[in-house]
Amino acid sequence: MRQPRRGGTGWATEKLEVRAPSLHDRATISSMPTDHIVALLIVERDKLSRAIEALQGSAKRRGRPPKNAVASAPVAAAPTAKRKGRSPMSAAEKKAASARMKAFWAAKRKAKKA
Repeated sequence: MRQPRRGGTGWATEKLEVRAPSLHDRATISSMPTDHIVALLIVERDKLSRAIEALQGSAKRRGRPPKNAVASAPVAAAPTAKRKGRSPMSAAEKKAASARMKAFWAAKRKAKKA
């Protein structure tokens, strides 16, 4: 069995967690450039915004919109639609179809014997 290599170039990668320096650490903040501090604050703001959206529900819907507004709304009672297709056969039509099929199979049997 192959063992994963250490060093980050192998097939097994380790998840590295990069943590920004704490904003309460005065020595670190005073030695940082202002644009870096602003970038860290923006990252924190984005994280907080995503957390708030997850808890409250996002105002903006993500993903593909529904086909139409009616389809996404729950339907209480859908009216029964009239069935499309063939109309039912009458007794006379059934009798005629039966006679045709009997004649068809009789001819098939006759052709098989001959």
